[in-house]
Amino acid sequence: MTKAYTKVLTIAGSDSGGGAGIQADVKTISSLGCYAMTAITAITAQNTTGVAGIFPMSIDCVEQQIHAVLSDIGADAVKIGMLWSSGLARSVAGMLERHGVTKVVYDPVMVSQSGDLLLKEEDSRLMVALLAPHVQLITPNLSEASCLLGWDILDQVAMEKAAKSLVSFGCSNVLLKGGHLEGSQAIDVLYMAGDDDTFIFHEKRIRTMNNHGTGCTLSSAIASFLAKGHGIKAAVGLGKDYITRVLASGADYHIGKGHGPVHHFQGIWE
Repeated sequence: MTKAYTKVLTIAGSDSGGGAGIQADVKTISSLGCYAMTAITAITAQNTTGVAGIFPMSIDCVEQQIHAVLSDIGADAVKIGMLWSSGLARSVAGMLERHGVTKVVYDPVMVSQSGDLLLKEEDSRLMVALLAPHVQLITPNLSEASCLLGWDILDQVAMEKAAKSLVSFGCSNVLLKGGHLEGSQAIDVLYMAGDDDTFIFHEKRIRTMNNHGTGCTLSSAIASFLAKGHGIKAAVGLGKDYITRVLASGADYHIGKGHGPVHHFQGIWE
């Protein structure tokens, strides 16, 4: 009997240190039992301590990678990570529309784990405005949401307000990640504009230096669960369970001099 893979395409930058970006996406998608495909938007020279350089791929190069995958293999879901210009965002949006892809998770990467600003704020807003109408879920963290909205988000009440405000960019589902807030609980807010519903996810905070690539990992996990047929709320919940497990499992490892990766293959090998 013929078998079929559950297929997930990630459109993102490469991380030479292996903890974030395309590398984290492929590890996540694979560990969750899906077939990972890639379109690399940029090559970064980075490690656990920071980003030393960013080398963008041409728009034509990215387009050809996406078209090569979608025209032949197809994708049950797509995850979008680091893009480097509004022109590229417009191109990616056009490719999604051309190939009829609807299950799309967009992680609007603007600031690296080490605090390096990867994009200008005005470019970030334009890119999100171009892509948001073509995706099912956006997953900004507090820094990214603050850049997009122009005001600081300091507590859960502000997070709920911000999540609702972010739908103005054109995406009807927003997962605002609150990992940078202080406190014993890590709080994420999911707002689903179609039903005007807000869901709060609470997890015990895991104290670890090995948190590089958590945003990439979470968005790829959600995309993988969407690809498997779960709805938005269920996919987010399952993605949150996964990121909690891999953070906890990787907490005691030592790699590099800065922020190490999570343990993507928790439960598969130790």
